[in-house]
Amino acid sequence: MSALDAWFLHVEDDVNHMHIGSVGIFEGPPPDLAHLQGAIGEALDDIPRYRQRYRDLAGGIARPVWVPDARFRLDYHVRHTALPRPGDQAQLHRLVGRVMSQPLDRHRPLWETWFVEGLGDDRWAMISKVHHCVVDGIAGTDLLARVLRADPEPGPDRDRPSGVGAGPADTAEPGVLDTARAVADGTRDRLSATMATLRHPVTTASRTATALRGAGELVDVLQPMPPSSLTGPIGPHRRYGTARADLADAKAVKRALGGTVNDVVLAAITAGFRDLLEHRGELSAHSVVRTLVPVSLRREDERGQLHNLVSALFVALPVAADEPAERYRVVRDAMAEAKHSGEQHATAGIVAASGLAPDMLVGLTLRTLTRLLQRHQRFITTVTTNVPGPQQPLYLAGRRMVEAYPYVPIAEGLRTGVAIFSYDGQLTFGVTADADEVTDLGVLTAGIENGMDELVALSR
Repeated sequence: MSALDAWFLHVEDDVNHMHIGSVGIFEGPPPDLAHLQGAIGEALDDIPRYRQRYRDLAGGIARPVWVPDARFRLDYHVRHTALPRPGDQAQLHRLVGRVMSQPLDRHRPLWETWFVEGLGDDRWAMISKVHHCVVDGIAGTDLLARVLRADPEPGPDRDRPSGVGAGPADTAEPGVLDTARAVADGTRDRLSATMATLRHPVTTASRTATALRGAGELVDVLQPMPPSSLTGPIGPHRRYGTARADLADAKAVKRALGGTVNDVVLAAITAGFRDLLEHRGELSAHSVVRTLVPVSLRREDERGQLHNLVSALFVALPVAADEPAERYRVVRDAMAEAKHSGEQHATAGIVAASGLAPDMLVGLTLRTLTRLLQRHQRFITTVTTNVPGPQQPLYLAGRRMVEAYPYVPIAEGLRTGVAIFSYDGQLTFGVTADADEVTDLGVLTAGIENGMDELVALSR
């Protein structure tokens, strides 16, 4: 397990659940559960990690390792439920919130898929849930593409017994040799990384200078934010909401106003948070919402690999600006500046440096620092992550997926998080919130859609 993957595992507790996910909505009558389990089981042939569980070694002296799960059962991970007919969007949102409020079972492979019957308009849903230590958002879309098919014609019936895919027997705890081998592997990786930096001194010096400049910029950027109801302690329960727009409209805004599609969605999210603060009576001329924006470091030739390859930018969303044109200009310029700064190199450098330190020290340090930051952080208000998806229709068991919504976890101190996903001409927003502290989530999701409408009108 990489240092970053291990971090996602180490920071999880009873309140901070570190799984990501998605909600797909399909048209037509749902297939029978055995057929769906067979389709998932076939996809797992290409994803061995989904039949593995993690195992700690000697109290954390080495990073956790992935081992086959001798008790793997497909029917434990592929589950079935239903809404009272005809189920509506609000009922589906409540179900997603309940499913995502439960941590994944650490004694088994860290994923679940729920099939949901009972939606109105003759539709059904698939809720996917996987721990962030297994995949990042970009890798997650690759996995989604393996489960779903571009061909609408279902293949031959591949139903399998519920125990299919069990790994080889693996009931013994790792012994001294296993631990020594893992420690040696970690040491070898650290030495290899160190030697690589020594072999390329000019490149290393340049990257170090960029990272140091970025670290200085991070110190300037991450100034404490004014107190707000958007930040503070959270509980273990989640609330979920969605918004949607047309990807073509977002591209039209980008062409008319400059910038990127990501700038467009961030400006729409800015409008949503502005409406939420105004609804709560907290909007002022000095209001700012600072968001963490994950940035994928994954190259095209690395797509399909499961480990996390991410860094981060920090952007102040101008919620105090009255006019949508001004909000868009500020967001566009802030994102352009952040991309050309050293911020993402600094955060990537921190992750890379953690990979050079002894594993036991990394785990202890990251856990301690994360707890301190979560309890006292006033630097970040929310997280917004944008993941591009496939732009052609996808099918499961011959049924077309008509909508797809993402799910992003929140952590102590951050009461809301927004994920954006593009699929088949749609731009969808999945908004996660603390269930107890954010009872007005609908104001935020409606504000995002209104913000998109304002930008579309402006572009015309």
